Amino acid sequence: MKRKRRSQAPSGTAPQDPIQVALERFRPLLSAAEFASLLEELERPLYPALRANPLKVEPAAAVESWAQRYGWETRRVPYCDTGWWVLSHQASLGQTIEHRLGEYYLQDAASMLPVELFTWDGLDRPLVLDMAASPGGKTTHLIAKTGDHGLVLANDSSQDRLMALRLVLQTWGGVNSAATRFPGESFGLWFPDTFDRILLDAPCSMQNLRSTESHPMRSITDKERGSLAQRQARLLESALQAVRVGGQVVYSTCTLAPEEDEGVLDAVLRRFGGAIQVDPVEARLPAPAPGLESTGEQVYHPGVAHAARFWPHRFGTSGFFAARLTKLDQIPSPQGDYPRRPLENAGLARLAPRDRQALLDLFRQMYAFELEAVLDGQGLDLWQRGESVMAVPELYLQRFPGLPVQALGLPLGDWTPNGFAPSHEWVMRFGRSFRAGRWTIEPEQVIPWLRGEDLPGQDVHDYARGTLLAIFDPDGRLLGRGRVTTERLKNLLPRRLAG
Repeated sequence: MKRKRRSQAPSGTAPQDPIQVALERFRPLLSAAEFASLLEELERPLYPALRANPLKVEPAAAVESWAQRYGWETRRVPYCDTGWWVLSHQASLGQTIEHRLGEYYLQDAASMLPVELFTWDGLDRPLVLDMAASPGGKTTHLIAKTGDHGLVLANDSSQDRLMALRLVLQTWGGVNSAATRFPGESFGLWFPDTFDRILLDAPCSMQNLRSTESHPMRSITDKERGSLAQRQARLLESALQAVRVGGQVVYSTCTLAPEEDEGVLDAVLRRFGGAIQVDPVEARLPAPAPGLESTGEQVYHPGVAHAARFWPHRFGTSGFFAARLTKLDQIPSPQGDYPRRPLENAGLARLAPRDRQALLDLFRQMYAFELEAVLDGQGLDLWQRGESVMAVPELYLQRFPGLPVQALGLPLGDWTPNGFAPSHEWVMRFGRSFRAGRWTIEPEQVIPWLRGEDLPGQDVHDYARGTLLAIFDPDGRLLGRGRVTTERLKNLLPRRLAG
């Protein structure tokens, strides 16, 4: 993760290529043959990758459809069942309507590894913490792996990064998530022995040997590296305190610096002894990718070798590191009360039974959609602020009452002069299940619609003026919402998605 500004070369000296500096530093960690393979790999392109959203599409069928529509050549990411590399493409992968509407997320293939290391058997409604979540890619992966049941608490300590996190969560369409802004070190103090699974994708030096426009690799000093390693160890200690006995923590970084990878694991293993273990993860990988046993004179705890170290030449990815730890026994830690701000203090109130029933009836009559079944199945409660209604995770209300949140659940919709209008986010998540209140536009109208244009002359006389419809194209793609007016179908696609 990017955390610091690019460092400057001393006055009067030529700046050094940070990749070449890192390569020389990492050379002793590989055999001569492997180092040669690494250099060869770095001459090849780093292919973009995507992860399909199983909340909205059937991943394999959707990727096949997208490949045909856009002329992609794809290949499966072997350790992620919803991940694909895109080996060739003609237009930007980030400009398709499917990407803008949250049907897939663009993510480096290496970054798909951490969430795939967890096991989920026997967890019906798990409590999950993403301790350093922004921009949210791994959070969406966690939501997908849990089937959007339970609760994923997405935390980031930076206010500046929270807006991106909130937008990603809404676009993905998960209902059982909440976003918070606290130092990750606080969770072990506030919530000891609480979570079933915790992901710590730690702030790091990003020494991954792959520079991209959005994440350029930079030079790093020994002092910075040491400071990062100390914070990573504190965050990992907090995660191990906050996870329940028998629960799992995945620790990951996008750096190959041993001090921030094996060195951090070694420190917590030696500190907490038999209370934790690093689990073998070889069975989850297409080929061995073991952690380092030593670096020169530094010999690591034997458990460190069970981690996964992704040198770029192993699987054609960026450099990456991940390890799964299981908590075997309680870890003594100080405890303190977490800050509280009840939802009522933020202007929210539980929806009155009469209003709740009115919404259940509306969705049944207008869309032939059983809203109550979804609320019960997903474990959701309805709350209202002003004219807006939110679907709120029950587990948040039960397990973290009053914990201040930056985002919570998913908007259900708003009361308007024309009646209740389901939100864009709700329609994009559940609109495929509407058996009424659907409208299919003509093939020649798709491009104008995606530009955000209204469609005149639509024969929608079966629906009253002001009715909100789920809009589909002839291929069955869900394209947002439209409102019936006297002479046209008004386009309600959010401005940020039109183009």
